[in-house]
Amino acid sequence: MMGKKMRKKKTGKILGIFKRREKKLNRSAAGNTILFILMTICGLAMILPLVMIVNNSLKPLDELFQFPPKIFVRNPTLENFSDLFVQVNDSWVPFSRYILNTVIITGGGMVGHVVIASMAAYPLSKHDFPGKKILFAFVVMSMMFSWQVTQIPQYMIISWLKINNTYLALILPACSFGMGLYLMKQFMEQIPDSLIESARLDGASEYRTFWSIVMPNVKPAWLTLAIFQFQQMWGNTGSTFLRDEQLKPLQYSLNQIAAGGAARAGAGAAVTFIVAAVPITFFLICQRNVLETMTTSGMKD
Repeated sequence: MMGKKMRKKKTGKILGIFKRREKKLNRSAAGNTILFILMTICGLAMILPLVMIVNNSLKPLDELFQFPPKIFVRNPTLENFSDLFVQVNDSWVPFSRYILNTVIITGGGMVGHVVIASMAAYPLSKHDFPGKKILFAFVVMSMMFSWQVTQIPQYMIISWLKINNTYLALILPACSFGMGLYLMKQFMEQIPDSLIESARLDGASEYRTFWSIVMPNVKPAWLTLAIFQFQQMWGNTGSTFLRDEQLKPLQYSLNQIAAGGAARAGAGAAVTFIVAAVPITFFLICQRNVLETMTTSGMKD
């Protein structure tokens, strides 16, 4: 009897502790209001640069040089974009060529990185082989260094492969980014081993298992990776490896126009809008798919 009473007392104490914790976790109305105000302030601070980019692209020159600067445009105009269009057409390289170069470089780097990182992460997460931990340690170690540290060795490797002044000089380094491999491996480890074993019992090959079972279940990971890689490749000017003007991407041409000084301030504002609008649009398109498939990251055996 004494033992039962002691157990009841201990159980009551434990339940009391959990109830007190639940009360502490429940925020009051005032706490929720303060949190909402703080989040609103942070949201406004984050969106303010985008609002200024849009308004600056529509401002005439007198408003662009106005001091103190105004956030919102008073007399909106599209002269900045027309000026940019005229300056781009005056180049001896057609504007369509810059767009084609950008599509090849950005698309090749993004798709190549997603595919190679996913294929390399699959054996690291779902297979056992000698040296597996050492290889993954090298991948994690590679993320410790900034791109400035590896820029000279990278240039030497590209020159040794004799692919300098080609599209591959920008696409190949993009495919070997360590963060993508790390991200894909962490997501693939959450896939139940029983799911892969059942596919093998049904006669599916490793390639069929990878493309039909693994990749659909890690869709949030490779969509997120595609967003990051698209942003990185879109901002690449190719000035390190590309010498021919006909191979330069659109970002290089726009930067040259924006660097024209005060006379091209309007075109520079239009360039800033275009450079920011494309990655944001790509993110908004992929964001819905990422949110819809994020539930797959919680799978367990």
